[in-house]
Amino acid sequence: MWNEFKSFAFKGNAFDLAIGVIIGAAFSRIVDGIVNLIIMPIIGAVTGGLNFDNYFLALSGNVTATNLVEAQKQGAVLGYGAFITIVVNFLIVAFVLFQLVKVANRLKKAEPPPPAPAPSRSEELLAEIRDSLKARSST
Repeated sequence: MWNEFKSFAFKGNAFDLAIGVIIGAAFSRIVDGIVNLIIMPIIGAVTGGLNFDNYFLALSGNVTATNLVEAQKQGAVLGYGAFITIVVNFLIVAFVLFQLVKVANRLKKAEPPPPAPAPSRSEELLAEIRDSLKARSST
């Protein structure tokens, strides 16, 4: 059982996938930082200095808070500002991954087509028969 597990766990595909997940998690934190610390504050400044994370719609009359965290404690709210931040985050990740795939495809060398297989012995014999019949008919 140990050998089977070792064979599975350390196969190239499983190991590559694990590395990809770890790098993806780290990349996600970088993108979160870019979105939350750079892009959204710029958008907030352009729109009047408001924090998108605190944009919400109260679904309950009990909600009187002015920020999302406190409003959620008071009742049901739709946090559409936080959702906008998540969508911007997703769009950045999707765009970066799209660009990475484009670059990887450009760097990948086009493989030449495999050479045609050599004719089998029966094909060679049929070609010889064809050639000899052509030679007879042309004389």
